[in-house]
Amino acid sequence: QGLKPLVPTESSAPDPIFGTSKRAPGLSATDTYLGTNKVPDLQKVFQRSDGLPIHLKRGYPDRMLYRTTMALTIGGTFYCLVALYIASQPKNQ
Repeated sequence: QGLKPLVPTESSAPDPIFGTSKRAPGLSATDTYLGTNKVPDLQKVFQRSDGLPIHLKRGYPDRMLYRTTMALTIGGTFYCLVALYIASQPKNQ
């Protein structure tokens, strides 16, 4: 009396909330995804053995991001060291 059955007895169970998607009106089932699959092209780029590290494989934009990141890292380290040096000096009275 106090236990519920594990399998629902009614066939009119509510639709699941997750995992369902509705197509836009006017599109057929084959037109739901309009983008192109870029994964095979990117796999060719990243698996090429040209001696470059993986974070520099895509050319100029990757080099600029890498250099900017390294400049900010070195600048931040220098700033922290200067701030620590200034904070370690006794104040004059």
